[in-house]
Amino acid sequence: MKIIVNGESAEVEAATLAGALEELGYGEALVATALNREFVPAPLRGETRLSENDRIEIIAPMQGG
Repeated sequence: MKIIVNGESAEVEAATLAGALEELGYGEALVATALNREFVPAPLRGETRLSENDRIEIIAPMQGG
């Protein structure tokens, strides 16, 4: 299905946010996620279903001060 990841078009086979992260190479990465502008905590990603044209934001923590 077609989704938008960080503003870029992507195709995934996954039905869940967790599956999409795995497909996109974020498997065990420590990231924050939002689906259609709603924060999705890591424990809920496996049950968060995706639909065509959903917008996913993936944010990695930054170090610094």
